[in-house]
Parts: sequence; C-alpha cells; structure tokens
Amino acid sequence: MSGEPNTGHHAWIGLGSNLDGPREHVARALDELERLPLTRRVAASRLYASRPMGPADQPDYVNAVAHLVTRLSPLALLDQLQALEQRHGRVRGRRWGPRTLDLDLLLYDDRRLTLPRLTLPHPEMARRAFVLVPLVELAPSLALDGTPLARLAAELESQDLAPVLPTGG
Repeated sequence: MSGEPNTGHHAWIGLGSNLDGPREHVARALDELERLPLTRRVAASRLYASRPMGPADQPDYVNAVAHLVTRLSPLALLDQLQALEQRHGRVRGRRWGPRTLDLDLLLYDDRRLTLPRLTLPHPEMARRAFVLVPLVELAPSLALDGTPLARLAAELESQDLAPVLPTGG
C-alpha cells in the first residue's frame, strides 16, 4: 500500500477452508490479502483446526485471522474478499456447508453497520472459538461491546479447536 504504512482503517478478516487442501487455501489467501488494492496485511494468526459449525457431514476446517490496514471502504473490501473467494473456486451452496475458502469481514475499526450484504461487527464472531482465539492471538486488547475478546474466547475454550502443526520440509 502506498503512503504511510499505518494510515487507513484497521480490518480483521476471518479465513476458513475445508475442501481441496484447506491449509494451502488459507495460506495462499493470507498471501493474497497482502496484494489487495490500497491494503496491507499487518499480521496473521497461526492456523487452527476446527470442527464444522454447520452440517457434520463435512471435513474439519482450517481457520486463521488476518489484520489488515486498508483505505478501502467496508463494502469495497467485502467485494475484494468475495472476488478472492471466487478465485479459490468458492461455490455458495448450503448454509454453513463445505467451502474451498470463506473470508469474513469481522471488524472494521469500531464501525457498526447493518446492510443487506454486511453486518459489522460480524454477528456470529462472539460465539466462535475459531474466530476469537486467533483474533485474540493478534490483538489481545480488543473488546466487543465493552467485553474483552480474550474473556469471550476463554469462555469458548471447550469448543474443539487446535493449532495446525507446520508440515515438515
């Protein structure tokens, strides 16, 4: 991103995949987030494995969270994220079904939005360990409606979530 490295809006993106090499989809998407227009990736969490939230007849997920600084508006960023999903072969089938790549705009500064295409903060994030644990890893001081995300994450520790171990090489 041109200009000052820290100018722009802070956006937090949840990444998930459970099809066709999910670890590779998430790792590649983390790299591709760096190349979005007017956007710089500041940090990325470790990869985590989690059980599916929706139908149980699908593989486990690989999840991560990325912190971006962007000059894009929330909807322009959402458009870029959905285009990236499409480049990864995302097919929108059943709700909470399997996918090659899922990118969720979790937070955008402290903005609150309720639009047909986008709600900020993400309405489900406080109930999802696979979002909160990697988000707290990157930003332990963040809060949602005055509640520290670290406390919300600790309350969800019983959900099946484990760091993905690096592959040898």
